Parts: sequence; structure tokens; C-alpha cells
Amino acid sequence: MRPNDLALLRTPGTPTVSPDGRIAVVAVGWPDPDADQYRSQLWAVPTDGSAPARPITSGALDTDPAFSPDGRWLAYLGTEPGGRPQILVLPAAGGAPRRLTAHHLGAGRPVWSPDSRRLAHVARVPEHGRYGTVDGIDAAAEPPRLITGLTFRRDGIGFLRDRPSQVFVVDLPADFTDDTVPAPAPVQLTSGEADCIDVTWRPDGGELAFVSAQHPDADRDLVRDVYAVEPDGTGLRRVTDGRGDCALPAYTPDGASLVVTAVPDLGPDGLDFVARQAVPCRVPAAGGAPEPLLDAELHQRGDETPGTVLADGAVLVGVERRGAVELLRVPLDGGAPETLVAGQFTVRGIAAAGDVVVVTVAHDRSAGELLALTPDGRRLLTGFGRELGATGRLHRSEERTAEAPDGYAVHGWVTTPSGPGPHPVLLTVHGGPFRQYGWALLDETQVYVSAGYAVVQCNPRGSSGYGAAHGRAIRGGWGGLDAGDVLAFLDAALTDPDLDGDRVGIMGGSYGGYLTALLLGRTDRFAAAVVERALTDPVSFAGSADIGWYFPDRYLGTEPERLAAQSPLAHAHAITTPTLVIHSEEDWRTPVEQGQRLYVELKRRGVPSELLLFPGEGHELTRSGRPRHRLARFEHVLRWWARWLPTEQNPGVGDPHGTGPGA
Repeated sequence: MRPNDLALLRTPGTPTVSPDGRIAVVAVGWPDPDADQYRSQLWAVPTDGSAPARPITSGALDTDPAFSPDGRWLAYLGTEPGGRPQILVLPAAGGAPRRLTAHHLGAGRPVWSPDSRRLAHVARVPEHGRYGTVDGIDAAAEPPRLITGLTFRRDGIGFLRDRPSQVFVVDLPADFTDDTVPAPAPVQLTSGEADCIDVTWRPDGGELAFVSAQHPDADRDLVRDVYAVEPDGTGLRRVTDGRGDCALPAYTPDGASLVVTAVPDLGPDGLDFVARQAVPCRVPAAGGAPEPLLDAELHQRGDETPGTVLADGAVLVGVERRGAVELLRVPLDGGAPETLVAGQFTVRGIAAAGDVVVVTVAHDRSAGELLALTPDGRRLLTGFGRELGATGRLHRSEERTAEAPDGYAVHGWVTTPSGPGPHPVLLTVHGGPFRQYGWALLDETQVYVSAGYAVVQCNPRGSSGYGAAHGRAIRGGWGGLDAGDVLAFLDAALTDPDLDGDRVGIMGGSYGGYLTALLLGRTDRFAAAVVERALTDPVSFAGSADIGWYFPDRYLGTEPERLAAQSPLAHAHAITTPTLVIHSEEDWRTPVEQGQRLYVELKRRGVPSELLLFPGEGHELTRSGRPRHRLARFEHVLRWWARWLPTEQNPGVGDPHGTGPGA
């Protein structure tokens, strides 16, 4: 895969299935570098495979489709260039869509009422005078913000308290075909400064449940509860007990219970989050504590499977396991779970209706395809990844296991270019740390392999997908077991004669950038490095990051000596490795000062180094940043590696600084 191949990347989202199970509809998105925008269309896919998938919308960015329970309507979010997402409704039998909302900051995904006449959703409500609500007042002229709590800003959003997310309900127009009559205005059901998210309907339509943090001192812990409210905005009540982190509620068909994804207990102060695994739980609709349906020591719900899907007395859930995300059917009565999709796949979306389950499944050759599961077996429905695969520039990963210094088994992958070796090596380290590399098409890996590098990546202790104990192992000791695991896996990989052990670089982002920077202070074995959006100083991170007020305390500890031992910046004086530092100017997760301070320390000591800053971007640059920025980032990274580890496919073209092998 080359950087320009980003335009060929097709990524399907979570599907919706018509009530009779015959048709799935899914949003398929792709980056458009020429327009510097993302595009997305809705595609209709017959679940019996009788006809090929076809696009059914032509908006600039159409996402989040949802069939009405009666099958007559398809609601979705549509975003026009320069606009915000709004809810549109399309007749399933054919016709023109009609827009139902005009929220100033955009609407969230639509959720149908049981009678198919109303749609619930959430939308951010800006404080008057902010975010362009008054013409002629730009951001620089707004009044000052008075901050009184710890939770006030989030990466990718910005400030929170002056634009909280609230629950709304909007009726369908009485005469859908007469667009000269204004659609009913959405009715706001909730209020206050706390975000309200993940709204869902009770089966009789008499109540809605949602997730929020409205307890006393909610800005000082990570607790989120399920709340319920009536469709007229009255009867607000708390459903869960206020000790854990709840998300994605769904009522059981009888309305007597809710199934939620939850970490049931975050400890007495509500901050015990390290490697606490989220699992499906059942809670009485009348109120109570969530009861796990899976063992949270062994299972972790995949972040990429939004929504809670109930079917035939069970919840369908994606669970992380050794680099995969498997699909489990978990009975609500406490029976043994059944694995429906396993192996070298990542389940990213789930829907069910009639007698069919449709899942979005990614693997190392496609960013996602639809798979239908029926009583007669499974059926692949789409070929969205076919065009990218036809380039011949996708490379298969080889699964490997190595032994750490203490005998622990470290699991990972090596992806090697075609043609004879030995190939120079890039050791890449994932973020998190409670995340996993795995069986999904990763543009990063594919671009580097196509440029002539063997890519080595593993899931060291601290990663998810191997149980809670594996994730907790590095608590209070970042740069210990995790660093040992990564280097042991690298050393084992380098015994392969196709890999050049004398030409090795290292790179990582977020926590991966942290571990990269820390290792650079301990060894000069790497030819060069890329440190991206990294936590480099836990002390300043605590006062500048959106999660800084709790994250380093719980993961690294609070003792000054222990923090210094785990701080890359405290050991940066020993770094001699040429280092490219990459950061986004609006990154609130790992603020830009973290990268700037590392760069300045290296530069003033004469270490070959560069600082690459992206304006207008946050922490998610590599995954959802502007397409041209993603393309530019790849070009700069490949330029850096061409300077220090040139290959036939990525040759050095001269070193502007007069040092390095490209000179």
C-alpha cells in the first residue's frame, strides 16, 4: 500500500437490517485527499447474496443508518460539505429523503421508537454566545470560561460544559411527502451540564434510557450511570447504582431489564480503571447493580463494536482475544457463551433481524466486509476491499510468539516485503497501553512494508486481549515488563534471515510513542526513531491532558522517584538516536507541549531531530485526521526513514542537514 492508496480504502460501519432480515444497509466511508474530506454513502446489501451491494444515497457524508421497526423508513445522518450531521429519513420503498433536524452543532445517531413514529437522538446544545450561536462573535471574542471542575475538556471535542450533549425526540412529519410543511421541531428531554449519551427506547415506548454522570462530584471520578426519562421529559430517575462505568444500554424485549456494557465497579473513589475490562451486564429496569454476563477477568468488549444487540434471548458482543475481536452469543439467562465468529478477524459492527445476523468483519486484507450468519451457515456479502486488494500492494502478516526474559510468552506479528531480504526493520509499538495490534488492515503497516521495511509488532504486557492480569502487569512500572517484552519479541524476530538486524528503526504513537522515547534513553541500537503524540513527562501531563488529572496517578503512581524512573523526558539527556517528533497542535489527550519539550531537549544537544506539527488536528490524526494531513504525515515519515534506513523502494535523496546515510 502506498500513501496515495488511502483513497482506495473502503471502511464499512455498523449495519442495520430490515425487520424481515432480507436487506442490510451499511455506511461505507473513504478518505478523499483531493477534496481533503471524508466521503460516505449508504449501501443496500441483500442478505441472501441474491444481488450485489449497491449505493442508495449520494450525500457527501451519509452514516449511521437505522431501519424503523415497521420497515417503512430508513433514518440516517447526513452531512453536507461545511455542515454538521443532521437526521434524514428515507422511505424504504423509494423516494427522496427528508431532513428532520437542524442542530447548530449537529445531531447524533437516530434511534427509532417502537411505533416507528419518533426518533430519539442526542445533540450538543451550545451556550448562548459561543460556537457561532450569535453572528459577529468569533471564538476570540467570546467571554472567558470559568472552570470549577476537573472534567472540562475532551480530545476531539474541546470544552464540554458550555455545550453538553442532551437527549431529544423528534416526530416524523404527519405528511412525509409534503416538504412545504415544516417538520416538527425536536423536543429536548434533558438539561444540565452533564453529557447525556447512548439513548435507547423501552419496548412499549413509555420511557427512554441513556447514560450520564449526574451524581455529586461527577467531575472527580469515572462513574457513569444509566438514567431513564419519559418521552415528555418528566420522571427522570437513575437506574444503576453509581459505582461503575456504564455504556450502550438496551432494554430486553419484556422491558423488565436492561443490558449494558459496563465495568461494574471502579472502586471506592471511582477511579480504579487500569485494565478493568468492560463486559455485557444485566440490570433490572427498576434499578439496581449491573450483573456481569461474562467474566471480566477473561473478557473485554471490543471498542469497535458500538451498540448493544439483543436477539433470541442473548446479547451479541464482540470480544477481544489475542489480536482478534470474536463474536460471542451470550445468553441472558446466564448460560454458556457461544462463539459465532472466531479466527483471524476483527468484528466491528453487529446487527440482527429475522433469522439473520449481519456483522462487519475486518481482516488483514480488507478494512471491512459484511458477513451474514443464518441457520444455514455463513455467507460473505460484499467485496469493499477488492479495489485496494487488486493493487497487489497488501501484505500478509505472519503470527509469531517469543519468550520474554522471565519466560512470559509474547504474541505478535511480522509483516515482510516481497522479494529477497534481508530487509531493514521497523519496530512499531501500539498506543493505549490497554489496546491491541491484531487481525485488521492497518494502513500504517501496509505503507511501511510496501516501502521495503519488515514491520515487527507485538502485544506486550499492558495490552488488552489477553485478560485483565496481562493488562495490569505494568501498573506502576511502565518501561519494565512491557519494554522487556517488546525487545524480546524484536530479538526473536531478528533471527529470521529475511530481517536485517543491523538496520532497525523504532516508532510508536501515544503510549507507543512513550515507550519509544523511553527506550531511546536506554539504548542506541536503533538507527532512528519516530516519536508521535507521546506522553513524555507524567508530571506536566497531569496538568495539561484531558485525562491527566487521573491517568498517570493510577498507571504510573505518584511517588516522585517512581515517576522519574518512568519518565522519558527525565532520561532524554541520554538520547543520541536521530528522532522525528510528530504532534498535533490541538491534541488534548497528549498535549503538544509533551512533544515540543522532547524535541527541544534533543535539538539543543545536537541530536539529529525534527518536529512535525499538524494544525487543527487532535490525537486521532492517523485514524481520522484530514485526508491531506494523513497523506502528508506518511510522506514525512517515509522521508525520515529514507534518510536513515533507505531501501530500494524508499531511497534516500539527499540529507538537507548533511548527516545520515542519505547524504
